[in-house]
Amino acid sequence: MAAVSRGSVRINVEECKGCGLCVDSCPPKCLALAPELNAYGVHPAHYAGEGCTGCGICFYCCPEPGAITVYRMPAPPRATEAAHATTL
Repeated sequence: MAAVSRGSVRINVEECKGCGLCVDSCPPKCLALAPELNAYGVHPAHYAGEGCTGCGICFYCCPEPGAITVYRMPAPPRATEAAHATTL
């Protein structure tokens, strides 16, 4: 069963050097190098659009400041928390 997406990654393809460090370090493997080239002639990283856990490892290992932005989404309430909230 695939993990529920708890985050999203935005990659600035014009800042990406195409080194692949983020692709190699991504635990859920939701990043890959794109087949098309950017303005610098390298294959930039590409987010698959789902599966991101929002851990930020790709952001921290990226050598290019501003190339990767990670957005975390709040976790949905657990069933026990939702049931408790409705009884209050």
